[in-house]
Amino acid sequence: MSQFVLESQNQVATTQQQLPKDRIRKLVWKMAIATLILMAIGSATRVMNAGLACPDWPLCYGELVPTKQMNFQVFLEWFHRLDASLIGVSAIVLVAMSWWNRQCLPKWLPWACTFALFLIVFQGILGGLTVTQLLRFDIVTAHLGTALFFFTTLLVIGTALTPYKATGTVGKLPVISLLASILVYFQSLLGALVGSRWALHQCFAGYQLCTVMYTHIFGLIPPTVATLSLVFISRSTPALHPALRKLANYAGGLLILQIILGFATYRLHLQVELLTVAHQLIGASLLGTLVAFTVFCVRDWMDTRSIAEYKQDLNSSATSEQTI
Repeated sequence: MSQFVLESQNQVATTQQQLPKDRIRKLVWKMAIATLILMAIGSATRVMNAGLACPDWPLCYGELVPTKQMNFQVFLEWFHRLDASLIGVSAIVLVAMSWWNRQCLPKWLPWACTFALFLIVFQGILGGLTVTQLLRFDIVTAHLGTALFFFTTLLVIGTALTPYKATGTVGKLPVISLLASILVYFQSLLGALVGSRWALHQCFAGYQLCTVMYTHIFGLIPPTVATLSLVFISRSTPALHPALRKLANYAGGLLILQIILGFATYRLHLQVELLTVAHQLIGASLLGTLVAFTVFCVRDWMDTRSIAEYKQDLNSSATSEQTI
């Protein structure tokens, strides 16, 4: 009877410790989705020439809701700021939850959440500078780069908190997926530079930004090779975790779709705004998929290594006892 009571108490304690972790994980995933939407809205704001639709910052025409000046372009810029503000508030809540419940959470989690908050604050500052500095290309590029970094940070936290059982079959996949993630991130930055400098339009008009555009075009080769290698190796690896196999298939599909969208965007000279927005959205989704794959792979490798070291210690202890 006493053993049953003890087990019940242990289960209750475990559940109480798990609740904050589950709540934080759910909040992080919601924030990641909101950030993906935010980047899509930001892309739409740029291609619709709405980046300066609100001439002041942080208000819009000196108001929280500029009802008198509201049109489609003003709405895009205003809603972009609204979504960013909601994510910022969520980041503050996330940090408060992680530090308040730090006794029953992984030690790294509060610090990771704090770093995410720092990124969103820095992102907000860059957002203000894009308006006050009249869409200066380097600030616009840094604005997107920070948004992608914040997005990947959220994905690392969310994926690290997601239940996962190691299989010990990842091999070299962690290295390949990490390389693919880095290459896709920098390719995304090149794309942001092309967009912020309007390099495609400038090149077609006969100016001197063709180098920027062609760097982005030919820059797709390394991330494409790395991502396809990841897909092929994942397909040929026996007993790979189903989550990893599924993510690898997603990465392959997103890569193909991204290349098609990029080609269509180039051929149509950026005249179809929806294609341009979709191109950036799929690129961010591809990056997120690769980051999630990488985190799961690293967790698999670390868990397998820990189990192997534990078994080795047990064998060493048994050998020592037999010797004595």
